[in-house]
Amino acid sequence: MQTTSTPGVSVEPRFLLLSDVAAELNVSDSQVYHMVRSGELPAIKIGGRGQWRVERARLEEYIAQKYAETADWVRGNPLIDRDPE
Repeated sequence: MQTTSTPGVSVEPRFLLLSDVAAELNVSDSQVYHMVRSGELPAIKIGGRGQWRVERARLEEYIAQKYAETADWVRGNPLIDRDPE
């Protein structure tokens, strides 16, 4: 991930490459591409070659949404205690 830096100051980029998103989520580039193409993860195409970019704020919203979905799933699928053998 590229950062702009001034001595003593580091600024996170607003838009991320799909490879940066993949690294942050610890998934493959192709998984992120599928998430973007399916509309699951909001992204934009920019430039003459139509390169995909994900806004950092959208990625953070996506992560928060996944936490909420996971919490709902866990509540609906409690662990069942097994008798010790």
